[in-house]
Amino acid sequence: MAEIIAVNAGLPSPSTINVTFPIQEDASAAAAAPAASLSSEDYLFVESRHPNTVLQGLNSLRLNNAFCDVTLCCGGQEFPCHRIVLASFSSYFQAMFSTDLIESKQERVAINGVEPQMIGMLVSYAYTSEVYISKANVQALLAAANLLDVMAVREACCQFMERQMDEMNCVGIHCFAEAHSCKVLEKRSMDYIHEHFTSVSQQEEFQSLCVDKLTEIIASDHLNVPQEEMVFEAAMSWLNKCSSRKQSFEKVLEHIRLPLISPYYLHDVIESLDVVKENQGCQKLISEAKDYLLLKDRRGELYCPRARPRRSTGTAEVIVTVGGEDDKVVLRSVESFDPVTNQWKNLACLPFAVSKHGLVVSDSTLYLAGGEFPDGSASREMWRYDPCFDSWMEMAPMNVARSELGLVMLDGFVYAVGGWEGRSRLDSVECYNPHTNSWQFTESVKMAVTSPAVVALDGLLYVTGGAVLEDGDGTDLAQVYNPKTCVWTEVAPMQIARSGSAACTLKGKIYVIGGWHASTENTDKVECFNPKTNEWTMCAPMKERRYRPGAAVVDGKIYVLGGEEGWDRYHDTIERYCDETDTWEIVGEMPTSRSWLSCVSLQLRKDLHMNSFPGTPNDN
Repeated sequence: MAEIIAVNAGLPSPSTINVTFPIQEDASAAAAAPAASLSSEDYLFVESRHPNTVLQGLNSLRLNNAFCDVTLCCGGQEFPCHRIVLASFSSYFQAMFSTDLIESKQERVAINGVEPQMIGMLVSYAYTSEVYISKANVQALLAAANLLDVMAVREACCQFMERQMDEMNCVGIHCFAEAHSCKVLEKRSMDYIHEHFTSVSQQEEFQSLCVDKLTEIIASDHLNVPQEEMVFEAAMSWLNKCSSRKQSFEKVLEHIRLPLISPYYLHDVIESLDVVKENQGCQKLISEAKDYLLLKDRRGELYCPRARPRRSTGTAEVIVTVGGEDDKVVLRSVESFDPVTNQWKNLACLPFAVSKHGLVVSDSTLYLAGGEFPDGSASREMWRYDPCFDSWMEMAPMNVARSELGLVMLDGFVYAVGGWEGRSRLDSVECYNPHTNSWQFTESVKMAVTSPAVVALDGLLYVTGGAVLEDGDGTDLAQVYNPKTCVWTEVAPMQIARSGSAACTLKGKIYVIGGWHASTENTDKVECFNPKTNEWTMCAPMKERRYRPGAAVVDGKIYVLGGEEGWDRYHDTIERYCDETDTWEIVGEMPTSRSWLSCVSLQLRKDLHMNSFPGTPNDN
């Protein structure tokens, strides 16, 4: 049995008391053992008041200047402290006292750049764990806590400022948080500015912003405004605050989404301003907006970030998919896909099942023409979709039934090119006038084709590739039609022959995607045509081989949906192409796999159709 001897220091002479316990022979080992290893007969004593008692004791020593080994000097005031206490609550002081810095050996250490009262409050906090935060001291206290790396106080100040945030001070809080690298407060204050922009823009803090911070705010997709005119009016209030800001107004106008403003407001209000008339850059932005508003069929060609709707407007740019085939089942389904939320929504189904059709968009109206019915017969029908009423309306039929046709919108007219009428390939082309609801023939293509890839660019109609032989082999021919001269010509042929490809335009270039490559296989190859140089170049291949996919451009990115990998193997994946990096990535899935579908991009009201269902999550 081990013997423990207790000494009573209160007696004038030592007195020993012998006490025996049935404990371990190594008493020191027992004392060091963690609680989990103690036996059922051991007892772990924890004094809950001990931390406060120690802090109170240390603070009493500080206040009595007992055992203090360093004095902080700030603004003519002195604060005696204990190095070990300062190092324990601040990594700033820990680094100062534990390295070879000169301050590590000094008895008096100067602290510059902060208010002495804040140093006193932080020193008191080190010894008491308490600090009083108010509207009057929060900024100075945060700055001092930031300098001395007292993170708990720094975060408490950030939370206090966030609770006090309103329309009048949120801009100042944001700028202060940014200056002190308070990332959470910086983001939340910016979110507040975006959410309450209408009232924030009327406050003095907003009117005093520098041009760079103003443009950062109004450039955001998250700006909460019911209409873009309000952003322009806020910018004008900022401009009128100081006459010298006229030199910077072009930089501000670049971030206002003029293509989304009413053309009447653009003409009557913005264009007539002296600050606009006197600046060529501003005039160029006005011209860009007018072209976008006037040339509705060329909006894909005229794309710029200023034409992207803000998320608060209730409008989203989506990809609409129509019809197609899935395992030889012809579909009636019409759906929209939002690349930002990765959500699908059902739209009004077609009145009939159809595939191998054509689909085009003008402003917010879709036109579908031709195609093949489930019984294999070709269609002459033409239908128009109105997103406001989510309904399809039958229009005048084509003169000739066409499946596997090319359909394109060019300068306000719909052109139907080639196709299969049930017995032979067609070289005929006909044109639809939406104003008269009538079709008429135009000049035929140089070579009859089915499944060509067609696009419109700069007022010209491009027909690329297409099947020309009985076995479905394609051609590398690229035919171009000028509606002003009614003449077909050829441009440089594609690098590979193909049919059943998808085509789209992006930044003044034509992209031809996938298809059937010369009776060898479905292809993942993509090539790009530059009309200015009359040259084709190969781009990065897609992740998957695709025959008869759908393609659309949203926010400057190409999206390719569905298509066939091989015989009876259909894709349900969505790939996205970035021309800046020349890379493809899988970004989602369709509700069902399919090919022979048609796709267009369209701006739709978010609340128009509520029966949404999720796609596969992505990293958008």
